[in-house]
Amino acid sequence: MSDTAQPTLAVKRLDPRAALPRYQSAGAAGMDLAACLPESTPSIWLEPGAIRPIPTGIAIAVPLGFEAQVRPRSGLSTKHGITLPNAPGTIDSDYRGEVLVPLINLGKERFEITHGMRIAQMVIAPVVQAVIAEASELSATQRGAGGFGSTGRH
Repeated sequence: MSDTAQPTLAVKRLDPRAALPRYQSAGAAGMDLAACLPESTPSIWLEPGAIRPIPTGIAIAVPLGFEAQVRPRSGLSTKHGITLPNAPGTIDSDYRGEVLVPLINLGKERFEITHGMRIAQMVIAPVVQAVIAEASELSATQRGAGGFGSTGRH
């Protein structure tokens, strides 16, 4: 355990059947988020190429100075091509709505999402807000304005 204080993540169930986020091991960086589907909808099929926001049935209060990063689960992405179109997604400390996880199916087969299925992981990370200072010139660097791929492949 590090000597920095652990932030507290307040979680409100919006549906009594919703699973609370949960770390699966002592060394896990991310906690799992689970789908919370309406009782009338036993499953959702995600067709190849489709994007669908999946409800979790929870709302969270991220502490000021932190963000919640929503990331794909490695098993779903490598085995089935199920990932997030905006990975990592950010949940800001002032958002109080339901946590929705946008999933995209990059695989070749349709994929079934069921109630309680672990669909993403969430990492709580510190953030710093920068002071914006307009400048007429920027300091020079060796790279300069070199963009995508400009630093080589090695």
